[in-house]
Amino acid sequence: MFGRVILLNGVPRAGKSSIARALQARGDWLGFGVDAMMAMTPQHLRPGIGLRPGGERPDLEEFVRRGYASLFDSLAAFARNGLDVVSDVGLHDDYSRPLGIAQMARETLAGLSVLWVGVHCPIEAIMARRNADTTGHYAGGAAVPLPVQRWQDTVHAGKRYDLEVDTSALSPQQCADRIAIALAHQ
Repeated sequence: MFGRVILLNGVPRAGKSSIARALQARGDWLGFGVDAMMAMTPQHLRPGIGLRPGGERPDLEEFVRRGYASLFDSLAAFARNGLDVVSDVGLHDDYSRPLGIAQMARETLAGLSVLWVGVHCPIEAIMARRNADTTGHYAGGAAVPLPVQRWQDTVHAGKRYDLEVDTSALSPQQCADRIAIALAHQ
C-alpha cells in the first residue's frame, strides 16, 4: 500500500511549515520540503532550490531544476514505500526562463495519492509576519519589497489545487483539519 503526499504550496511566511507540523502532530507524516533541501545545499549554491522569483540568479537555475527533481523523486520514493509525507514548497516559474517545476511535480508524482494545497495569505499578513522577525510590527501601507511582491504574484499563478486555505483566517490546526477532510474524500 502506497503512502500519501501532501504538497503545501505558498509564499514564504504563509504558514506552510506550521501546517506541516500540525499534520505531524496528528499522524505519522514525514516532513520533507524546501527547507530540508536548503539545509542540505552547500553554501555556494544557496539560495538554490529556494530561489526567489525574478530570474535574478540564472547561474543557479539548473541546480534549482535538479534540486526540485530530486525532491519530487524523494517524495515519490517515500510514498511508494508506504510512508505519508508532507512537503512545504514555494513553486513558481518566474525564472530567467520557464523551468516547468509544478508540471515536473505532477509528472513525477503521477499515480500516487497527492493532495495539492494552495496556502494563501494576504500580503499585509505576510509583511506583518516578516517584520515581526525584525521590528515586531508592520506599519500598514508601508512599501512591500519587490521580492516579497514577486512571490505573492507568482507562487499561485497557473496552479490547480485540490484544496486552498487562508492562513490569515485559519490556524495551522484548522488547516490540518481541512486537509484531513480532503484526504478522507480522495
